[in-house]
Amino acid sequence: MTRPRVVVTGIGAVTPLGLTAEETWQGLLAGRSGIGPITQFDPSHLPVRIAGEVKGFDPGRYMPVKEARRISRVSQLAVAAAQEALSMAGLTPPLGERAGVAIGTGIGGLEWAFAQARVLWERGWERVSPFGITASLPNMPAHHISGWAQALGPTLTVVTACAAGTQAVGEGAEIIRRGAADVVIAGGAEGFIHEIAIAGFAAMRAISTRNEEPQRASRPFDAQRDGFVLAEGAGILVLERWEHARARGAPILAEVAGWSSSSDGFHVAQPDPEGQGAMRAMRWALQDAGLRPEDVDYINAHGTATPLNDVVETRAIKGVFGPHAYRVPISATKSMTGHAMGGSGAIEAVACVLTLRDQVIHPTVNLEEPDPECDLDYVPGQARRADVRVVLSNSFGLGGQNACLVMKKLTINN
Repeated sequence: MTRPRVVVTGIGAVTPLGLTAEETWQGLLAGRSGIGPITQFDPSHLPVRIAGEVKGFDPGRYMPVKEARRISRVSQLAVAAAQEALSMAGLTPPLGERAGVAIGTGIGGLEWAFAQARVLWERGWERVSPFGITASLPNMPAHHISGWAQALGPTLTVVTACAAGTQAVGEGAEIIRRGAADVVIAGGAEGFIHEIAIAGFAAMRAISTRNEEPQRASRPFDAQRDGFVLAEGAGILVLERWEHARARGAPILAEVAGWSSSSDGFHVAQPDPEGQGAMRAMRWALQDAGLRPEDVDYINAHGTATPLNDVVETRAIKGVFGPHAYRVPISATKSMTGHAMGGSGAIEAVACVLTLRDQVIHPTVNLEEPDPECDLDYVPGQARRADVRVVLSNSFGLGGQNACLVMKKLTINN
């Protein structure tokens, strides 16, 4: 039995580079950084005072102001991106029982839990918000998208740290493949630029301390990299059964050809030094797509700019792609957006769709002194035109949880 084909008919993004997918994409092509000083709270007591914040975001544009006050920032960002994606796909709520939702997040609305804990300690339990618990739950972005779109089919939340957004897109495709839905709103979001997150990652020595030059702080594959830059944002894809999309004349932007997830089974924060878990995810995703490594024209790297990740990812790409690893262009979206944790993989999936659309690969910025152990083609400095028909996107999360997505350009012949 031939499994259903899954295509992308809409995309949406809210990121440090813009409030739409197109604004984000143009920022990426221009090599513009969205990283700057933190404005959401006073970071003066912290060793890190920079982040990739979404700028100029007004949740009242996407939902009633009263509702916006009762939900977390991650849910606000996710709903905004979902609205853009459905509009592009030409879908209008209510979507009904044959539509589902699959959203990834690493932390959810945890800022609500911290805020309400402070209220409890300082003002007593009677002043705790009745929305504190629900707003903090990680499944709330999926809930709010489902409620807004009236997508009443399967609803799924993926919480696999930095791999969540990529895995949610894959799981969304799987829902369609098994016949449980014709349409799935899939992606990831994060909205946790919070002092506890900055403090915690600083204690781990995982984030960059380049406070004086924020736009140059995220430096994937560079010898002078000193950690990732925390960010926020959302990326959403409308996935659709191919026949369903064709029947309604929907724009088909790309095909989800394959995906996979894997575990390092190694360490809570450090990747397997040999990259075995990452290699498994890439190999299995290519097998799922029925493609060879040589078929891949572009890799969107996890590319966090941490000393360990970039070397291990490079090692893993070489392990899977062999000599082709030196021929395939690779770039790191996080060099400009920062790392939006559970939202990053979905934002990068949006970038991959636009790479296929425009046949342009966005650059890796701040790659000025290549690490000798990172010796592949990371498209440094400026965008590059290329013939791109198959893209592979990597996401590797805390806990050694990995996800990989393969998408391809649809042509008349396929």
